[in-house]
Amino acid sequence: MSESSRSERAAFLGVERSLTGKRWATRLGDERLALAIAQRHGLPDAISRLLAARDVDLDAVTDFLEPTLRKFLPDPSHLKDMDAAVARLVRAVQTGERIVVFGDYDVDGATSSALLLRFFRAIGGNIGVYIPDRSKEGYGPNAPALLKIREEGASVVVTVDCGITAFEPLLEAKRAGLDLIVIDHHMAEIALPEAVAVVDPNRIDDASPHKHLAAVGVAFLLAVGVNRALREAGWYGTSRPEPDLRQWLDLVALGTVCDVVPLLGVNRALVRAGLQVMAQRRNVGLSALADVARLKETPEAYHLGFLLGPRVNAGGRVGQADLGARLLSSDDPHEVGALAIRLDEFNAERRAIERDVLDQAITRVEGLYGADRQNLPSVLLVESEGWHVGVIGIVASRLVERYGRPAFVIGMDGALGKGSGRSVRGVDLGASVIAARQAGLLVNGGGHAMAAGLTVAHDSLPELTRFLDERIAPQLGAAPPVRELGIDAALAPAAATKELVDMVERVGPFGAGNAQPRFALTGVRVSYAQPVGEGHVRCTLVGAERGRVEAIAFRANQSELGPALLDSARPVLHVAGALKIDRFGGRETVRLQIDDAASAAGSVLA
Repeated sequence: MSESSRSERAAFLGVERSLTGKRWATRLGDERLALAIAQRHGLPDAISRLLAARDVDLDAVTDFLEPTLRKFLPDPSHLKDMDAAVARLVRAVQTGERIVVFGDYDVDGATSSALLLRFFRAIGGNIGVYIPDRSKEGYGPNAPALLKIREEGASVVVTVDCGITAFEPLLEAKRAGLDLIVIDHHMAEIALPEAVAVVDPNRIDDASPHKHLAAVGVAFLLAVGVNRALREAGWYGTSRPEPDLRQWLDLVALGTVCDVVPLLGVNRALVRAGLQVMAQRRNVGLSALADVARLKETPEAYHLGFLLGPRVNAGGRVGQADLGARLLSSDDPHEVGALAIRLDEFNAERRAIERDVLDQAITRVEGLYGADRQNLPSVLLVESEGWHVGVIGIVASRLVERYGRPAFVIGMDGALGKGSGRSVRGVDLGASVIAARQAGLLVNGGGHAMAAGLTVAHDSLPELTRFLDERIAPQLGAAPPVRELGIDAALAPAAATKELVDMVERVGPFGAGNAQPRFALTGVRVSYAQPVGEGHVRCTLVGAERGRVEAIAFRANQSELGPALLDSARPVLHVAGALKIDRFGGRETVRLQIDDAASAAGSVLA
């Protein structure tokens, strides 16, 4: 459903401005579709409404609820240059040539690297991995690293989650005798880098319908293609059994969820299957990471995005860049135990740095434009000397959440700055950054619709700000975007049962493109509330029929939400959030993860 059509309807429960400053909007646009789904497929009303709100076609319901790889996984050869990449890697495996995977330091890059490392090990390949240091080398392939890899005996380099715009480094490496294969998913330009193969569903000349794949999804298709070619060549036998690629789908799920690509089609099938593999705890590195993150329950996409992913990322952000890939590719219990503890420690350090940079960024934004969001430009761009480049992407995301605008956060180091941007739906940030680079305003830059990175000279910042504002303004529209919170349905607390949550989970996994269902508990009071952790609030909500729901609101002190939940006057509220099953201590309890609340002063409780 489009944002414009949603905004034309009345606000959900009449909430035009909530305690976090949002308008509540119904996600369901077509009641008739929900009814038709319920009738044809015999589904409960709650499930039918969720599916209709997510624009699931009447004929696609079964495949949506049961997404299988058999149905959704495409033939790798449909991607341009895939067959050339497969042929070169098959030859390298058969002749024992040294292959090095050149990865990125985020979760998508770490999982892509670990996946290919595990695959080529299993098939007898001579394989290594190289992860660049974020602060010293920056993002993507660089000529000194590639030349060193060549000097150490490698003949083939496979870049993963990077490389699509690394024109000069790849050209220099090619001249030095390296054969290069680019495996990426970021937006490409008309010109492509010099390589044996450039495999990217977002190549301008690639008609693939799977442009929403994460890099780890493209890497998995590469493994499928190489595995098939080796099977056909008679490579496997009694002494060298063919590997079951499904064993590494936990890595594919982790990278896909954490790169915030839409969980639709093949991505949905990959994540659903990957979560099942992860629940078996076959990857000792992931198991060690789950233990330090205190994840005891069956993993869901939420846990990947908010518990495991940030810890894998932490090494590249504030620690050692290759820790994530090492953790995910090792089978040594002692090694992964130590790595998991280090990543957990780095994650705590990252959070402290992030809080400091975020406070400074908010001060900078409101110092420039004031607290009134109506005065904000189309895109926010803030910079400062010394901001840690390992947290600027997270801080940009927080600014987007707070102000409802695309945002860039740039950490300056003298005359040069490295920045990270995050977008809002409907604004293609990657295309804008590529256009700015082509206009000579950036040293380097690229990305995809929702996220982008750049390197910029300090003197170019004023002109870059004007350029981005002029380019992004038409995509936002003439009127400032309304910050909305989508709501699926209203419930009385007594209706928030385990049975309902079990039915809702059939619509998962949830993430980008398939939003976590959100319900509004109407006319409730807070019977108990307590601050916990870093600005969170744990509470109990009581309804008119004395139904009770345990709840928690994260980062509630960043808005009026926290004080309202802690208000000793116990005002009547509508409280919106996601229902989950809390399995702590072996007990199963329904819990509401609160996103927002609004006054319900007209409601009366018995």
